[in-house]
Amino acid sequence: MGKSASYYVGVDLGGTTMAAALLDEEGHIFQKATVPTLAHQGHDSVIERMARLIHEVVENGGVGLAQVAAIGIGVPGMLDMEKGLVLFLPNLPGTWPGVPLAQRIEEATGVPAFLLNDVRSITLGEKTYGAGRKVDNMVCLAIGTGIGGGVVVGGNLLLGLDGTAGEVGHQTIDPYGPRCGCGNRGCLEAFASGPAIASMGVRAVKQGLTTRIGELCAYDLNAISPKLIYQAALEGDAVAREIYETAGFYIGIGVANLITILSPQMVVIGGGVAQAGELLLAPIRETARQRAKVTPFEKVQIVQAELGTDAGMMGAATWARQRLIARGGSKCTR
Repeated sequence: MGKSASYYVGVDLGGTTMAAALLDEEGHIFQKATVPTLAHQGHDSVIERMARLIHEVVENGGVGLAQVAAIGIGVPGMLDMEKGLVLFLPNLPGTWPGVPLAQRIEEATGVPAFLLNDVRSITLGEKTYGAGRKVDNMVCLAIGTGIGGGVVVGGNLLLGLDGTAGEVGHQTIDPYGPRCGCGNRGCLEAFASGPAIASMGVRAVKQGLTTRIGELCAYDLNAISPKLIYQAALEGDAVAREIYETAGFYIGIGVANLITILSPQMVVIGGGVAQAGELLLAPIRETARQRAKVTPFEKVQIVQAELGTDAGMMGAATWARQRLIARGGSKCTR
């Protein structure tokens, strides 16, 4: 590893765990580590832990902070990207209103820090180094506890107003559908997120349907998860397969909407739920094919994400590099 090169750190702030990686200018990961977020301790404690994690991956990667050009942080919520402020984190205690996260990390490290929404970070990672690296126009969906997303147009991440472009999980699928956590009714997230899939499994067991879902968790309904339902489906459970087909159907409607509006070359499906692979992708493709009528659908690839849990860190680091270049390459902090 050449000691004169510039390096970047990408951080992925999650509700349960926080991860960081040291990358070079070509996106190669030299070191990465994770720690519990312990968000219940408050934002000051989390930020201090984040700073220690950054120091750890840099030192264990064999470089010094003087060689780190910038730090990118993927944050699961609303941001003021220009000022480096967190505005609202819906899934972390205290919601972090007005927390100057970028400034705090800069003060702790002496390195410029830049914020980006966590799923926009995943999108940028997949575009730059993953499934979308050969296309200029793509949409990414990350399906987990919620459904987030991002859009790339002409090779560039589409930010929209305040970096909010790409909230694909909050498009309305059914105006009379279930209440979503965002306050709307009938959002895609309410139909096909991880918790929505788990709820379908719980309902199947409660209704006494012939399924192994209950047996696999010793009838502890709180233990029913998308992963467990996927396991049942792999074992030939028809109810479990139908649950994934239902989720894929709803996601397919959302994907068809995105294809019709954006006409992308590729739709990338990531997140924990996407680990189900073709069990989920097949109904997504079929539903989108049936509904995207005015776009040359045969030219659109609908594929699984490639980078797994590294995508957010890689995308955040890429964002930091892009922002540093955009402001003239200066390492001076705000």
